[in-house]
Amino acid sequence: MKPYTISHSNGIYFCTDTIISFAYVFMEIEFFEIIIDSLKYCQKEKGLKLIAYVIMPNHVHTIVNANNGNLSDILRDYKQFTSRKITETLRQSGKSQILSLFKSAAKHAEKGNQYKVWQSGSHPQLMDYDEKLFQKIEYIHNNPVRKGYVEKPECWIYSSARNYIINDDSVIEIQKIL
Repeated sequence: MKPYTISHSNGIYFCTDTIISFAYVFMEIEFFEIIIDSLKYCQKEKGLKLIAYVIMPNHVHTIVNANNGNLSDILRDYKQFTSRKITETLRQSGKSQILSLFKSAAKHAEKGNQYKVWQSGSHPQLMDYDEKLFQKIEYIHNNPVRKGYVEKPECWIYSSARNYIINDDSVIEIQKIL
């Protein structure tokens, strides 16, 4: 079995999606909202179960599974859609430096797209026992604290720490397991 594949169709997976060259894209509300809106769509229309998440300036961590076992397809579509929305928003806001970076990355990619926003793969790790799952949820929630962005996990707006710690579902609803 390859280390980063979705091998259990109904499994729960810890995923990491990272922006090309670790560029800081998620610095303004409209970019965070692209991710949130896409996750909401995947929940409603594709059967995604979101258990935990955090959106950092240059990457997104999620713990997810899918009702109908098509997690690979959901993750692929999510990344394609968010790539288009991110490049569109960057163009509209005149952020040509980051767009140039994405254009350069696309030249080295296989698909022939004009821009490459995300690094390849979501590096899914199967959460095959509870202790591992709880450790990853803790890791996700403390990521903004470790980086020095906030003092407490629940202070980072785009994190499921708010759902778990202060019962705030205002950004996005999740499937709590703790």
